[in-house]
Amino acid sequence: MNKKELITSLKKIIKPYIQDQEAFKNLSEETDFINDLKINSANLVDVILDVEDEFDIEIDNKSMEKMLSVKAAIDIIETKLNKS
Repeated sequence: MNKKELITSLKKIIKPYIQDQEAFKNLSEETDFINDLKINSANLVDVILDVEDEFDIEIDNKSMEKMLSVKAAIDIIETKLNKS
């Protein structure tokens, strides 16, 4: 799965949780889930659980703490997918 496909999948996952539509339209690797998209911490946990389900991976607590931006999410997903 390439980066573009990962970003497309991530967009589908985070769409129900975003609070800032304009930031979502301009989503890039640099987009921050909390500061840019205004996803609260409780919903960020939901995003992580949805990512686990979508990609059939397990995200440990250490990785969860780092998963605050699109780039971090992609890096974590790619790392987990490559381990399987």
